Amino acid sequence: MKRIVVALGGNALGTNLAEQMYAIKETAKAIADLIEAGYEVIVSHGNGPQVGMIKQAMDELTRTNPDKYPNIPLSVCVAMSQSYIGYDLQNALHEELLNRGIARSVSTVITQVEVDPKDEAFKHPVKPIGRFMTKEEAKSIAALRGIQIVEDSGRGYRQVVASPKPKAILEVDAIKALLTAKQTVIACGGGGIPVIAEKNHRRGVSAVIDKDFCSALLAEELDADALIILTAVEKVYLNFGKENQTALDEVSVNELKKLVTKGHFASGSMLPKVEAALQFADSKDGRIALITLLEKAKDGLAFKTGTRIQKECK
Repeated sequence: MKRIVVALGGNALGTNLAEQMYAIKETAKAIADLIEAGYEVIVSHGNGPQVGMIKQAMDELTRTNPDKYPNIPLSVCVAMSQSYIGYDLQNALHEELLNRGIARSVSTVITQVEVDPKDEAFKHPVKPIGRFMTKEEAKSIAALRGIQIVEDSGRGYRQVVASPKPKAILEVDAIKALLTAKQTVIACGGGGIPVIAEKNHRRGVSAVIDKDFCSALLAEELDADALIILTAVEKVYLNFGKENQTALDEVSVNELKKLVTKGHFASGSMLPKVEAALQFADSKDGRIALITLLEKAKDGLAFKTGTRIQKECK
């Protein structure tokens, strides 16, 4: 049985609770297709809209009554988003599997991911989070909480946090134990809860880990055969959106690295996915990274569509 890590993009989860309940039913069908085809599946997912919604709600509660409701750290908000997305996703997937006559437990692991406190990302936070504020309000809150604020595309001011690279997945042994017990596991939601090690203590930090890089690390640590990064397009394209756009079907690690160096992929869009796919495909001979649409995942593993990355192409 081949082991695969499936990294769900935001389009697989919706942007609010009502959308999520609908989207997850469709997502569960695509994941169940893979399980039914005989793959051992581990699911990771993003949490951008969800953690932003939680953070905004917590900030508003603090703003209206700071004495009663102290500020909630971002790391706690990430943990909240992991829990409620996992709750919906594991129930939808469990139901879909039973509908197909597949009796299998599905478990969500609240996952902490260690980051390096010396990561350069902490010196240059760029990830917007939370609600929009006026300039005056932003200055006041920045001084009060010691956070960094930036103007966001003419829409107002927002807090920005670091996006450090993941170093280690702290619950990886628990994930392995669940897989040994033949369970389907949901882990590393939202890139994991970012923590730094302080002797025996793990301290949450105000940061957001890229879920695709975390998924690549998860796939490496689980010795997966394939990493599927799901996004809003069927394949990776050169010159995307232009008349001369060209789809990449099968590409070697070295060839893709050259394309990255030439600046073919946008930093806020496809570049992190391509770099995460490269990280996994380059980590061991025979490993395949696939970038495609959710509904095309099964076909992609059958080499029918998607962009496949491996060390050497046949």
